[in-house]
Amino acid sequence: MSSKLALRRGAKPRPTSREATFSGPRQARRQPMPASLVRLRRWAIGLGATIFTLIVLWIAGVPQQFAWDTGEALGRAGFAVRHVEITGVNRMARLPVYAAALDQPSNAMLLVDLGAVRARLLKHSWVADARVSRQYPDRLAIHIVERVPAGLWQQNGIINLIDGSGVPLQRVDANAWPDLPLVVGPDANRNVAGLLALLDAAPALKASMSDAVWIGGRRWDIRFRSGETLALPEGEEAARRALVLFARLDGAQGLLNRGFVRFDMRIPDQMTVRVSKQPGAAAEPADKAVTI
Repeated sequence: MSSKLALRRGAKPRPTSREATFSGPRQARRQPMPASLVRLRRWAIGLGATIFTLIVLWIAGVPQQFAWDTGEALGRAGFAVRHVEITGVNRMARLPVYAAALDQPSNAMLLVDLGAVRARLLKHSWVADARVSRQYPDRLAIHIVERVPAGLWQQNGIINLIDGSGVPLQRVDANAWPDLPLVVGPDANRNVAGLLALLDAAPALKASMSDAVWIGGRRWDIRFRSGETLALPEGEEAARRALVLFARLDGAQGLLNRGFVRFDMRIPDQMTVRVSKQPGAAAEPADKAVTI
């Protein structure tokens, strides 16, 4: 007789031997996100929304207008440019400095573009450098570093004052600057520093020199007030040796003012001399007005 399994009404069936006896859930529950990660995610979402909002406002011009209105309000309250203090100006005119400082869409201190003021000043030929700063409540301070005149440059009949690097400063009358060397010819201004170093090696000839002509972009011809021309070789060292030797010979034998026209020292250790048509007569004085 087969046995019968009696079940009570409402009772759960007992598991058979083939059924698992695991009483827990069949799938693991999802663990909650740590609080720190939740805060980080919220912060990232908030930051992204803020950046997006700022970009939209910037495109619409809201921050710029707010900054402008704030600057204007402070200007009306007394923070506006009423004084411009200029230092470092010795030779150049002050009017261009004032013009560069006051060329502003607003005179409110906060709205003055210091970088733009400096850029305008640097366009002036005399200005090597410039510093611009605010001094609250109402003063703009400008310090100019001027270029130092070092020579005169004649090109196409026009004479310009130049600094040691050859930058033209302004048109001048050569007679107004008698102590500065005059250089003549294309790109002669760019080589004035080399000429000054050359003359420092033979200072006794400085007072006698009328001008120096830059020949072929390679070398100098020195012209003296008494009319003679000294042709120097190419190269700084070779030119220096030749000029020093000429200064010694002139000091010992008096080469100038003896009727010679040209001294050619382009060949090392040699000097070729050309005399005037009338030996013993003084050479024609050099003329600064010659156009080259």
